[in-house]
Amino acid sequence: MTLATRFAKVVLLTVLCVTTLTAQQPPFQVMSPVDEPTIAGRPVQLDGKGKLLPWPVAEDTGFSYSSHFLTQWTILWDQYNRQRLHYYYCCFDFDRTTFEMTPDEHWANSTGYLRAMMQGFIERLYPYTGDQRTLTFLEDFVNYELENGLTPEGYAWPRVPYASANPGDTRYTGWSAHGEDYIEPHVVGEDGYGYLRLYEMTGNTKYLQAAIRCANALLKNYKVGDEKNSPWPVRCYARDGKAEGGPMGPYSANVIEPIMLFDELIRIGQGDVAGYTQVRAGAWDWFQKYPLTNNTWVGYFEDVVPSMANMNQVIPLEFARYVLMHPEKDPQWREHARQLIQWVKATPKWPKYSVHGATITTEQGDGVEFCCNVPNQCCDSHTSRLAAVEAWFFAKTEEPAYKEEAFRSFNWVTYFQGLPGAAHAPFSTQWWFTDEFSDGPRRLMDAFWAVPEWAPADESHLLGSDSPVTKISYGKGSVTYSTFDSKSLDVLRLNFDPTTIMIGGRPLQQRQVLDHEGFTYDKTTRVLRILHDTSADVDIQGDSNIVPPAYITFDDPHQKAGTALVGDYPAGVIDWGEGTWQISTPQGKFGTFTLALKDPKAEQASFHFSNPRIFAGVDVYNGGSHEATVTIRSPELREVSFKIKPGELRRLKTNWRDRSSTIRFDLADGGGLRFDNLAYAY
Repeated sequence: MTLATRFAKVVLLTVLCVTTLTAQQPPFQVMSPVDEPTIAGRPVQLDGKGKLLPWPVAEDTGFSYSSHFLTQWTILWDQYNRQRLHYYYCCFDFDRTTFEMTPDEHWANSTGYLRAMMQGFIERLYPYTGDQRTLTFLEDFVNYELENGLTPEGYAWPRVPYASANPGDTRYTGWSAHGEDYIEPHVVGEDGYGYLRLYEMTGNTKYLQAAIRCANALLKNYKVGDEKNSPWPVRCYARDGKAEGGPMGPYSANVIEPIMLFDELIRIGQGDVAGYTQVRAGAWDWFQKYPLTNNTWVGYFEDVVPSMANMNQVIPLEFARYVLMHPEKDPQWREHARQLIQWVKATPKWPKYSVHGATITTEQGDGVEFCCNVPNQCCDSHTSRLAAVEAWFFAKTEEPAYKEEAFRSFNWVTYFQGLPGAAHAPFSTQWWFTDEFSDGPRRLMDAFWAVPEWAPADESHLLGSDSPVTKISYGKGSVTYSTFDSKSLDVLRLNFDPTTIMIGGRPLQQRQVLDHEGFTYDKTTRVLRILHDTSADVDIQGDSNIVPPAYITFDDPHQKAGTALVGDYPAGVIDWGEGTWQISTPQGKFGTFTLALKDPKAEQASFHFSNPRIFAGVDVYNGGSHEATVTIRSPELREVSFKIKPGELRRLKTNWRDRSSTIRFDLADGGGLRFDNLAYAY
């Protein structure tokens, strides 16, 4: 959502229109210190110099960053299996006692670019986790739009996605506050690129054809732009392409999304390559001549009336990321990326904040009004974008100041994981689905790709790849995967030292510099980089006793808080007995539903695996006022004991290598304990 509309909602909540407030906000400073003791209601964690550290585990960046995007995924999957709010609700709220989610049925639905952002998130999440459910979720997500959100055949913009929908509508035709039956061309490009990458992930040509339709519509409707007219309007009627009047508009600086779609279709040789090449060149020249020169960064969001005064940070930062990822596209990539990072951080169009050394940016503004809330209540996705671009700038240039800036800003973002009760959109309790569960997490995942030393040190993950990953499997001392392209540069962090790396069944050579096919490996950080161009199939083998675990999150299947666990949960995995344990709400440093003792004073509790399994461990948070002791026992294995300080979140690892059936917890001062992410292996 955006500046004018978000403020308008406060003043004219019952009027379905978008307007600009006549009353001005108080003057703001471009950069202000906001060193408050909490962020999103969570106590800040600082280093010895008073600089911000991540949440929930200050000393463990890998745990804190990964718990953020894995928490958001857990909530997504929970909703997918229950209410499916993501199909047709832009916004939602949740009960602060039960943490049950409810949709907001009163505001426009951000249907279009939500799909593209979600595709970007899952494109990173699937190879990181190897979880096939992420692909199930994404395909169903996109299929719904293809079935319910495309313009009719025969239109000037035929069979392309609408950018938004009326509140609560399950079919998309645009938001009636703007008019009926309109599209936004930059969203056509953004969604088209998402469709294309999904085709590359899955091989399903339905998505390829959808991408080509988007590209063809952009090709057909392209016009040479000038200072006040971009190659495509920001918003126009789908039937005839007209952009005159009211909430329509002739200008959007956001041509980078269509350019990305054209680039990828040209690269893989699909569609009207000659036409795409010509129009791509025209859009690029226009972009270089106008927005990149005069900094008129307007025309992105789906619920704002077009204005040449209302600047936003999405377009310049997404372009900066594009040239950092593809420096061959722009000889001046370094200068342009640096220039745009600085512009976003220094522009007087909206306020920025320093929160314990972390730079926080809001979304957009015109120098008088801005969106959105005070910095410790909302808008984490936009700071995540800024941090991602700075992390990539460091990765490409090795300028350490950008790494430090990215680190502090990412740390601030982590305080928003899950459903923190003190975080919300401006002037309301609602949350924005796009920001929290697609845009923000995808950019936080850039942190590990750009700076792999930030990733968990005791786990194996594929952190990033130039080419979409089509399949991946993690095993004991092994990672095996395939990419869409034979040529790709892939980045991993391992919990073992590789002994062999094979490309298409052929051994790969270790090199000092990846100037052609081979790999580099840092034995200290266990960061592995692989450049392959003769095969898409990669196999990494090494020596390790660590079996990748499965997790019980206590969100899947969902049970309401207070539900006693009796018998199997999940089915066929664990027998919890006769109600000693119960489901609990998110507590303390946990962002999702948890496991608790039904009797907080109990000194012993147990569970039984339905079939013998390796109990790898569990995350434990101590919300009590005293240090708690947890001793984990199994008749077949050696006991392990842990002490958890008040307020501490700790991952307890048994280091057991053998299967067992019965697991018993002996507890001392355990009344405040909550458990989550129970890990087991076969």
